[in-house]
Amino acid sequence: MASDASITFEQPCPIRDVLDRIGDKWSLLVLEALEPEAKRFHILMRELGDISKQMLSRTLRKLEQDGYVHRTVFAEVPPRVEYKLTSQGRSFLEPMKSLVAWADKHHAGIVMARDRFTESAPA
Repeated sequence: MASDASITFEQPCPIRDVLDRIGDKWSLLVLEALEPEAKRFHILMRELGDISKQMLSRTLRKLEQDGYVHRTVFAEVPPRVEYKLTSQGRSFLEPMKSLVAWADKHHAGIVMARDRFTESAPA
């Protein structure tokens, strides 16, 4: 995979900025959950399982702020709100899936390396 892109140590650094947003525990999972279609908050809560309402709300707000997710409020009673990926959010799915595939492939080795390190580290 050839690329002219490189990591820079200058500010602002694009990769640092992107990883700051999507490198947390929940953002990638939220983006993946929104891949097939727009979803309401309670559906995302159910699909993600162990995320708190506060954390899901904060994650969605940050993803919306950075342009990955669009929030639509429908003028209904009771109010209905849906979240969907923007074109920028959709464009991130391919590199995200590559990262997920890499993690799946190497996860066992990473866990083994951690265990070896922990066993050999002085107390």
